[in-house]
Amino acid sequence: MSTIDILWLVAAGMLLAASCLAAFRVLGGPTTLDRLVALDMTIALTMCGLALWAGTSGDSTVVSAIVAIALVNFIGSIAVARYRVRDDQ
Repeated sequence: MSTIDILWLVAAGMLLAASCLAAFRVLGGPTTLDRLVALDMTIALTMCGLALWAGTSGDSTVVSAIVAIALVNFIGSIAVARYRVRDDQ
């Protein structure tokens, strides 16, 4: 196993650990804003996972999908932030 393969595995493990932490925050967040930030983080981790896969395989066809996911996530985050209701009401 080469050094670059070990680096890919370490990066994948770190993404897995971060997604587990994000899932914990989504399920147990004390406020809706915590859950929304964790969902944004989950989508960002998905984009990072796709980029890692594209780098590992050498296939650049997923780059357009990453850009589309980023745009949809940006629009969704703005919409949620605009229409979010306070937790204490």
